[in-house]
Amino acid sequence: MIGAVATQTVEIPDRRAVAESRLREASTMTLRTAPAALSSAEATSLIRRIAETQDRGAFAALFAYYFPRVKAYMLRVGASPAGAEEFAQEALLRVWRKADSFDPRAAAASTWIFVIARNLRIDRLRGERNIDGFERDPSEEPDAPPSGEAIAIMNERRSRLHAALAALPAEQAHIIELFYFEEHPQSEIARMLGVPLGTVKSRVRLAVQRLRAELEDLGS
Repeated sequence: MIGAVATQTVEIPDRRAVAESRLREASTMTLRTAPAALSSAEATSLIRRIAETQDRGAFAALFAYYFPRVKAYMLRVGASPAGAEEFAQEALLRVWRKADSFDPRAAAASTWIFVIARNLRIDRLRGERNIDGFERDPSEEPDAPPSGEAIAIMNERRSRLHAALAALPAEQAHIIELFYFEEHPQSEIARMLGVPLGTVKSRVRLAVQRLRAELEDLGS
């Protein structure tokens, strides 16, 4: 009689999961030294380094700056503290995975990152509603595909807006990004940049005036 041979199953760890776990741990440790400000050009450069060379240092810098901001945004739109932290981590990990798909001509780095976080939350809400048998919120349903004419108009407006933003002085463009895209209060922006509140208000006002002058022919 042939004796039974004992076998042992060895689990092979998922390399991507291990790598992302290490990235998450390393990046979380950098939160204490997060830069007070990160310009759109600097964020774009970090994403490009991630896409081209999988630069972990670049990812750590991006994570340190955007993690608390994405988390705060998630809290503002109704996520729980634990959920906000989870969404922020996953959004930044998706930046790592999809860095090569980022197009700075289509959106600022901050806009791209916040849209990733928003879509994650919408997907989660949809999944929970499907599991529980609830109807979806119509506001979260995708819009009907735009017509060719609408796409052409949107592309022209997007191109004009990016050109107008690029023509602003760097300090005005940075404040517009913080105020309108990242939704920081002006008092917080003043603390972040180490400038008087009056300076922030003045730069926002001047930037808006210049943008209106450049884009007034586009209408509403």
